[in-house]
Amino acid sequence: MSKPALIGTAPDSWGVWFADDPQQTTWERFLDEVVRAGYTRIELGPYGFLPTDPHRLRDELDKRGLTLTAGTIFEHLHRPDSWGSTWADVSKAASLTAAMGARHLVVIPAFWRDDRTGEVLEESELTAEQWPAYARQVNRLAKAIRDEFGLQIQFHPHVDTHVDTQANVERFLAETDPDLVKMCLDTGHISYCEGDSLQLIRDYPDRIGYVHLKQVDPVIRDKVKAGGIGFGEAVRMGAMCEPPNGIPDMPPILEALAALDHVELFAIVEQDLYPCAPDVPLPIATRTLDYLRSCGPLA
Repeated sequence: MSKPALIGTAPDSWGVWFADDPQQTTWERFLDEVVRAGYTRIELGPYGFLPTDPHRLRDELDKRGLTLTAGTIFEHLHRPDSWGSTWADVSKAASLTAAMGARHLVVIPAFWRDDRTGEVLEESELTAEQWPAYARQVNRLAKAIRDEFGLQIQFHPHVDTHVDTQANVERFLAETDPDLVKMCLDTGHISYCEGDSLQLIRDYPDRIGYVHLKQVDPVIRDKVKAGGIGFGEAVRMGAMCEPPNGIPDMPPILEALAALDHVELFAIVEQDLYPCAPDVPLPIATRTLDYLRSCGPLA
């Protein structure tokens, strides 16, 4: 029996990429506008943007009728001797996420190109020797997060990271433990890297544990890729766009997700908007929710 995707949104759709940045809206305005747009579920976003005291955060969410679906954090486990620094960051986000009663932690790999300046920081591809070592560390992280905090990590392939293209996503899935590591399927990032979200859903139904619903403008995507432009600048150019103006087509995605045999499947609306004026996000978020509700089964 098909189950509806459990819809939510995230600070990303309000132009929030960092814990503290003068170009971003305030956390209070974000929460208030999420409610005005019609959403009842949110992600944590960058750790430190929302209050990190669990009692205060719960009070702020409860009085607005909001629940938390997942925490969000970056890792850099492909680098040597990186466990300690990764764990310090990830465990803080995991602790708050678990305290809020959520069951998922979205984990994003580190950028090989600076997300603000576009500066190349390291090689864009992992070597044959790095892949299995990286996979072992991600498995280790997933097990530690599960054992200590009771959370399932949802690994998020991302533009300008080592897990980006369809080939790299499939290699990552083959290298990692399917019982430990599930995937956050971000439809926009997959399309940005010229992958096929529908094919990933069909080929790896048991690995899809969480979803970010997003579209990319293929004209801008092709332009920035031809010019070697980094993801941050691409976002400023409008690479990630408001549905239904981009790709992938949303109705088939929602239909395929509804057919997955999951007890719950959160589908979080994201549109990268950093940086943006404070009045920009709310109308987009409202229209996007209305559009997605017209496309397929959502709850």
